[in-house]
Amino acid sequence: MRVLIFGTYDVAAHPRVGVIAEGLRRAGHEVRECNAPLGFDTAARVKMLAQPWRVPALGARLARCWARLAWRSMRGPRPDVVVVGYLGHFDVLLARVLFGRRRVVLDHLIGAADTGRDRQVSHGVRQPLLRAIDAAALSSAHVVVVDTEEHRETLPAKHREHAVVVPVGAPDEWFAPEPAPAQGPLRVVFYGLFTPLQGAATIGSAIARLTDRPIRVTMIGSGQDKQQALDYAGSAETVTWHDWIASADLPALVAAHDVCLGIFGTGPKALRVVPNKVYQGAAAGCAIVTSDTPPQRRAFGDAARYVAPGDPAALAAALAALAESPDELAKLKHASSTAAREKFTPAHVVEPLLAKLAELGFGR
Repeated sequence: MRVLIFGTYDVAAHPRVGVIAEGLRRAGHEVRECNAPLGFDTAARVKMLAQPWRVPALGARLARCWARLAWRSMRGPRPDVVVVGYLGHFDVLLARVLFGRRRVVLDHLIGAADTGRDRQVSHGVRQPLLRAIDAAALSSAHVVVVDTEEHRETLPAKHREHAVVVPVGAPDEWFAPEPAPAQGPLRVVFYGLFTPLQGAATIGSAIARLTDRPIRVTMIGSGQDKQQALDYAGSAETVTWHDWIASADLPALVAAHDVCLGIFGTGPKALRVVPNKVYQGAAAGCAIVTSDTPPQRRAFGDAARYVAPGDPAALAAALAALAESPDELAKLKHASSTAAREKFTPAHVVEPLLAKLAELGFGR
């Protein structure tokens, strides 16, 4: 197949579409990218809903990006399949006009309405507006890609039969040859946008419970719940805070730790996802400690440690147990990294998508 990866996506911020592109290349398909990054991240887009006077700036920038996308997309051979990258709720409308609905695959990782609820944008006309945006996007695609069965079940019934579950997986650069040996204090890392889904306050409270343990924690990122995480961690000297680390440097930094933390939020969205950091941390050779939810257990089985969502005492106990048992830690690191290599490389995660496309007559 000739595949065009299309849209205003940002692979550095949301590597998901890059994983899909690489997986399709590994499967022997001709993959070309047509990308004009919008430059507004999820937080900025949500902020515009709370401050509607900012919307014209989004519209103007989107128009410029679309002009570039339309021009670039016409310069190459006509694709058999067009994959619209994540946060492509508007881009998919352009793709449908340019290529026709039958060719369009939408990476609908998270719905706009779902994101709005998680970011506490749920009052007035905003939720109906976000649902309308989701509906228009879904209706513009022939195939809808989601990341978990739970997310597939949230789609309107008429779109479920066209949906396929493709795990997020991890980019190639995250895969370490083997887990780093555990030595000295337990090294724990968390990175993210400090949204309610991630449960950063739970992590901060767990840190405060571990100050007398041989555990060192690295917290990376910023966002709406960071101050709460800082407050809950208190004056703990066992934690280092970074506002952010360049995406190119993040895989090596994570690989230098023993444990990568997943998410610990209690909201509906938190119970339906397997986050990037779980796949990436496992690929980097870390043991995974995350919330006990059906999609995460389905993905990793016994190759991770699970704690109840929103339970800082349980999280602290799980980390303390690993700090006290180097052998158990080594086994868990090996299990997590093995699961990543066997199931969540780019080549593996695109298999359901390729099967769906073959079912629809593409690639024959």
